[in-house]
Amino acid sequence: MACWLGRSGYVDQTGGGGISLLDAFYYATVSITTTGYGDIVPVSDTARLLNTVIVTPARVLFLILLVGTTLEVLASHSRFLWRLRRYQRKLHDHAIVCGYGVKGRSAIDYLRGSGEAGEIVVIDTEKEAVDPAAADGHTAILGSGFDREVLRAAGIEQAATVLVAPENDDAAVLNTLRARELNPKVRLVASCREEDNADLLKESGADSVIVSAEAAGRLIGLASRTPHSANVINDLLKSGTGLDLLERPVRAAEVGIVPDRSETFVAVIRGGKLLGLTAGEAGALREGDRVVFVKANGEVADEL
Repeated sequence: MACWLGRSGYVDQTGGGGISLLDAFYYATVSITTTGYGDIVPVSDTARLLNTVIVTPARVLFLILLVGTTLEVLASHSRFLWRLRRYQRKLHDHAIVCGYGVKGRSAIDYLRGSGEAGEIVVIDTEKEAVDPAAADGHTAILGSGFDREVLRAAGIEQAATVLVAPENDDAAVLNTLRARELNPKVRLVASCREEDNADLLKESGADSVIVSAEAAGRLIGLASRTPHSANVINDLLKSGTGLDLLERPVRAAEVGIVPDRSETFVAVIRGGKLLGLTAGEAGALREGDRVVFVKANGEVADEL
């Protein structure tokens, strides 16, 4: 405004003639932002006075706003990092769930039903999934499960379990690789839709792989022929109701005993390998073995 009102006192060093309205806006912009190029300058006393009274205070105000905004952003970021580090110090032996879709929510429901949920951190790429996860009482992070910084924000180094349950198998493989890279000791369970990708997930570092589409298809086929058997399997998959499928260490009194299929034992885990009870594959129980067994809900299972 000062430049336009006092345009007769300004000169365009480029030889452009008089000062137009566009020239006035240009001069005001480069003056306030302190980037003045010296092409348009005040030469009369009146123009210089208006520049001193109007433009200079506007320039100072602009700088104050710029510096203030920058400091506010830096302070907000610092507060966020402080709260994040404070929260991360509290995380220990927690579970990280990558994907809050049907599979992720079902896995969390099972953990809650078994009483072993503890602290749960949810990671998802969709805000429509993160908001419900936060509303359900979980710590929810918007981001990719194969992003190093996102996993570190979720406390991957201190996590006890990582459940990989994204919507597609490509993301499952990348999530598994990154989680295993950042925590070689974490228990890592991944899900995939296609059977062909199960071996790839195991090679990527997954301890266990669940093929959701294949498992559902087999259960549907079983239900079509023996519906009651399918109901039993469904019962086993629902923690806290009817029958539960659990795992525990072998007791001292059981060492040397050959598990009988008439008992509640289902399988034996020896040296990290799952052994069935058919054809004497497991043989006699040994010290350090773990047994997979079925119990009725409400019974006490020692040393789970």
